[in-house]
Amino acid sequence: MSAAGQVRHVLWRRVGDNALRLIAALPVGYAVASLWSMALARILPGDPVQATIAAALIALVLCALAAMWAYAARSGWRALWTLVVAGAVAGGICWGSIAVWGRI
Repeated sequence: MSAAGQVRHVLWRRVGDNALRLIAALPVGYAVASLWSMALARILPGDPVQATIAAALIALVLCALAAMWAYAARSGWRALWTLVVAGAVAGGICWGSIAVWGRI
């Protein structure tokens, strides 16, 4: 491979990594924060209205943390899969709480 080909390869690899980080930061981070908001609203103690407000406030912080994690992770794939797993955990908590306690 020529020197120009190697430069192009590195450039496209960097562009792809940044694209993955952007996808992890914005739509996936928002989805993870929304799932955790739903999960926390169902499991926090107290009045349902107060639990929903507290969960929404915590989700705002989680959305920012997810975006920071997307750019702090070692690679774009690691950031993406870590956030997907965090969202799956929150989705499992939501599903389990609905299965056990039913809908509110």
